[in-house]
Amino acid sequence: MRSALLVIDVQRALCEGEQASHAAQQTVERINQAAAAARAAGAVVVYIQHETATGPFARGSDSWQLAADLARQPGDPVVHKTTPDAFQQTGLQALLDSLGVTELVICGMQTEFCVDTTTRRAAALGYPVVLLSDGHSTNDKPHMAAVDIIRHHNHTLPNITSFGPVIRACTTAGLRYAA
Repeated sequence: MRSALLVIDVQRALCEGEQASHAAQQTVERINQAAAAARAAGAVVVYIQHETATGPFARGSDSWQLAADLARQPGDPVVHKTTPDAFQQTGLQALLDSLGVTELVICGMQTEFCVDTTTRRAAALGYPVVLLSDGHSTNDKPHMAAVDIIRHHNHTLPNITSFGPVIRACTTAGLRYAA
């Protein structure tokens, strides 16, 4: 098996200022650790970047840019998406296929939206998934605090068995890549 780390929507709009996700800086640091470990193991690191026609994710705007502290390397591919699903109407699956990727490690921003949707879609497409349990975040919502949303997803996503491939949660410290 060959792994790829998908870094989803770690963009300035979600990492800086008033709308920053819970513990955004610490989450970015753990994502950088996971990316460095991936590269050292020969795994692929793919950055997913959300874009819209207007608003904070308008392509080319300052808030659309990847987070300033994110340690993206020049050879790391970037996939642009317009929906919460990083596979929908993007070249992600073709890229993963061309690189021989058979397992995904998923991390990033907006746990209950893009991280959740992409994790479920990956499993539905046949990829075993490792959810980086300390490498995804979101904002507080009126009905639930960010820490509870994160905890909820770390518990529920690994309990989905109907897709076939296993989804498991793992911390950055416990992560091992298949290269």
